[in-house]
Amino acid sequence: MAAYDEIADWYENQFLTSRRLPLGAPGRDPLDIDRTIRQLLGEGVGVCLEIGCGTGINAHVVRELGWVPVGVDLSVGMLGHALLRLPVALADAKRLPFRDSGIPAVVSVMVHTDMPGYPDIIQEAARVLEPGGVLVHVGVHPCFCGGFADRADPEAVVVRRGYLDRHWTTDSWTDQGLRDKVGAAHWSMPELLHAFLDAGLAVERFAEGGSPTPMVFAVRARRGPR
Repeated sequence: MAAYDEIADWYENQFLTSRRLPLGAPGRDPLDIDRTIRQLLGEGVGVCLEIGCGTGINAHVVRELGWVPVGVDLSVGMLGHALLRLPVALADAKRLPFRDSGIPAVVSVMVHTDMPGYPDIIQEAARVLEPGGVLVHVGVHPCFCGGFADRADPEAVVVRRGYLDRHWTTDSWTDQGLRDKVGAAHWSMPELLHAFLDAGLAVERFAEGGSPTPMVFAVRARRGPR
């Protein structure tokens, strides 16, 4: 994740400005990420592992729900900021440094487009989840975000050819975001949902966030009993 090492300070100090406002402050959560985590993860106890935790900006929401947040990421630069917010480990999400069936909850927040092998990562998350454990995925909306989607006018998102083409691109409608800097993998809605089913997880709930056209799509899935 060398690309994120290069932009870690920008990501923390400029890109995440709204997420660092006090809880409940106007404009703090324009994509409804906090709300979605609360809605789908819910209250609980024990470790909640965040895959691709970045700078750890989601830790306070997870902690507020009663969980103990722990994060993994491949970017040393991003983890340098995350250390101030939660315990972290430098690790590949395809080879999580945790034993089988030992973690009650896993979250993945706005990172699946950074992971070309995301279905394998869902499989790995299922491996470390304890029976009955929950996986919450919060990511950019497959239908309305990507190199094929022009969001320059929030009232009229233009979706061009490319939605059905699995690809990696740095095409972006803005130079103020991430994708022109680090690129993004695209998964169609069926491909994304099949990743949970193929990992043997039971899909329970869905959510969308952002308006007037959603930018976020979220899933709660659960590992079955042993």
